[in-house]
Amino acid sequence: MTSNGSPNKTTGQFHSVKGTAVETVGNLTGSASWQQAGKEEHAKGEAEYKAAQAKGYAEGTMDRVGGYKDSIVGAVSGDKSQQTSGKKATSFGVMILSLFQVTFNKRRERRSRKPIPTLELA
Repeated sequence: MTSNGSPNKTTGQFHSVKGTAVETVGNLTGSASWQQAGKEEHAKGEAEYKAAQAKGYAEGTMDRVGGYKDSIVGAVSGDKSQQTSGKKATSFGVMILSLFQVTFNKRRERRSRKPIPTLELA
């Protein structure tokens, strides 16, 4: 989370990866407390990432809808500047939504890959 309490994709990914690393150390050393702490941090990181993604998606949708409304009102009233501003906001909202869709698909692809085999220490 950022200092103002809003979710952040970067810190979410950081905590997810850190949690996985801590859990791996716990698995290698046999430490149940490290395993549990790693699982918890990973889960919190994933939750923060998903919350930030949802927040961005909602903001993109709001830009798109608001821009579409302004574009129509501008067209109906003959206000070309409002119409142009609305079209820009709609385009920005569409771009944001597309960006989040690409990010979501890349994460889904990474998760569907076969896991890397781990080394067993004797």
